Amino acid sequence: MQPIAQSLQPGTPYPLGAHWDGRGVNFALTAPHALSVVLCVFDESGQTEVARLPMSESYAGIWHGYLEGAAPGLIYGYRVFGTYAPLQGHRFNPNKVLIDPYARHIVGQYQGQTEFTVDNPTDTARIALKAQVVHEPYNWESDAPPCVPLSETVIYELHVKGFTKLNPLVDEPLRGTYAGLAHPAALDYLEQLGVTTLSLLPIHFRADEGRLQKMGLSNYWGYSTIGFFAPETRYWSGRPGTTPISEFRDMVKALHSRGIEVLLDVVYNHTAEMGADGPTLSFRGIDNLLYYRLLPNNLSQYENWSGCGNALNLSQPRVLQMVMDSLRYWVQEMHVDGFRFDLATVLARETSGAFSPNAAFFSAINQDPVLATVKLVAEPWDVGIGGYQLGAFPAGWLEWNDRYRDTMRAFWLHQWPTLGEFALRFAGSSDVFRHSHRNAASSVNFIAAHDGFTLHDLVSYNHKHNQANGEENRDGHSHNHSWNCGIEGETVDPGIRHLRAQLSRALLATLFLSQGTPMLLAGDEMGHTQKGNNNAYCQDNEICWLDWHKADQEMSSYVRRLITLRQHYPALRHVRWFTGEGLPFGYADIVWLSPDGGTVRETEWHFRGKVCMGILVRGTKHETPCLILLNASAQTIPFTLPQGSWQLLLNSADTTDHARECTENVSLPPHAMWLLAPAEASAPTHSQ
Repeated sequence: MQPIAQSLQPGTPYPLGAHWDGRGVNFALTAPHALSVVLCVFDESGQTEVARLPMSESYAGIWHGYLEGAAPGLIYGYRVFGTYAPLQGHRFNPNKVLIDPYARHIVGQYQGQTEFTVDNPTDTARIALKAQVVHEPYNWESDAPPCVPLSETVIYELHVKGFTKLNPLVDEPLRGTYAGLAHPAALDYLEQLGVTTLSLLPIHFRADEGRLQKMGLSNYWGYSTIGFFAPETRYWSGRPGTTPISEFRDMVKALHSRGIEVLLDVVYNHTAEMGADGPTLSFRGIDNLLYYRLLPNNLSQYENWSGCGNALNLSQPRVLQMVMDSLRYWVQEMHVDGFRFDLATVLARETSGAFSPNAAFFSAINQDPVLATVKLVAEPWDVGIGGYQLGAFPAGWLEWNDRYRDTMRAFWLHQWPTLGEFALRFAGSSDVFRHSHRNAASSVNFIAAHDGFTLHDLVSYNHKHNQANGEENRDGHSHNHSWNCGIEGETVDPGIRHLRAQLSRALLATLFLSQGTPMLLAGDEMGHTQKGNNNAYCQDNEICWLDWHKADQEMSSYVRRLITLRQHYPALRHVRWFTGEGLPFGYADIVWLSPDGGTVRETEWHFRGKVCMGILVRGTKHETPCLILLNASAQTIPFTLPQGSWQLLLNSADTTDHARECTENVSLPPHAMWLLAPAEASAPTHSQ
């Protein structure tokens, strides 16, 4: 190793972070309220501090210095000096060694030690998380983003570890890692299932809450980010010749080779430093007043719009710059195809604290040539005042639609939404999204997501069972619109098992036949259960890991067929809004039918308890019309079909009942959804 200098040269304020130029490393850190900054260099173990190098240069609040002879692999941290005055918003403590916010690789793990509280005088040099200088050229070969059109997008939400941890077809050392997700067995499964876009739960480097670690748990979902540029090392296989960065890139390239996009679930609304009593790992000690939103009338306390103790302050240009730099890094250097923003409302709260669709965050993304073309998905709410903003995001954004989720659950399991409410959600939620040049794909439709019951548990439990989380079952939502079908939890009763499967298939059919962008929770297609835990964020174990040995193969095959049908018939996945009016070629684009064959009457739209309807969807002149029939009641209902001969393509009540012709009158079974097309139209082939 080339000897490094014993002092810093001035360096440059850009780029931020640590960057090697072949002969040394330039360091740049944003800390405008700091009085001085010291670069701390550590030995190869990351535990012994070998040098403290003052950074004497500061430009516009950016401290910088150049270390001659430093090279990739160097482990470093910062000590930041300033006033410790919580009432003024300052929490400087030079005894705390801090992570570079721009670190590409982070060394160590936070283990909940009390030494990290900011008012603790103990020096944390030995146990602190540190950054490591990274320079990793990568041969992307011919990798290119799949660029799946919104009309064809099918999102599959999964956890990198949980998806392959128990998969017997994946080599054991690779299970639960980035390499495991890139394994041919995993790729084959995803490709055969037909999903186009993976939404990965957070993979940014995280620090688990101390209270969880005391119980032997961890923040498994990953919503406790402390490094916005660094991949989580716990999902790295550790194979010789690889790094977390290279293995993540290999994974992305492998998925792209199968035409599958990669979206990252990103947490820019808060950090793992939590509230005032949380650990000081990075931002709090670098410049608390800059990075966090503090209460206007009490700067010693944090705005807690996230519910996790703090909120990042994107109304500060330097903090917004960090977020934008992070997003561009993952697109340009890691080749991801988009992002799902956790509690996205926080990101668009202006200086006043109010959400604004014209916030600087949106403007920054819209004008950015790198980010303006990737998929952007919002979780459109936070826990602050005015935090529910479904439909308020700008054109180009997709949003998780919880109204769709709740309506479809309640319709099939409790029959209380009206046909009018069902129709609104089924047709893309135009009441929410039809404005400002937005289209029907803006609605991300889902029945289940990582947060809440799995599909299996939705039809198996009336109540949450979260005791394993250590919060006496107080955590998690209590209003899930679930139904256990008569018995709480697992049962061997064949009648109840049949009913649960029937309801699950009806819900899945609704998801894939609705207008909008469908999102499937990984494991729902194979009957995965979390034993009634609807907030399994801290369960890094068999509760969350997919059990491939118990996979419901019939259900998986059914979901593959649903996705195939959706992709085969463009009328099922238009991004334009239906009008119900005549099209230029002489017929309406959508017709809502009563069981007697006529159109739904005005009074029927608003009558609670009417749960049977037909939907005739017509695309363009050259597209095949599709007829969807649904019956959420417990009785068989006779239904008069539109004139002509129709081919039954899908019967959610009986997966073996398809490919037969139907004319005039049919008997629609209970808890069922049918899909039909004109008999002369060609149907997709798919092995059941």
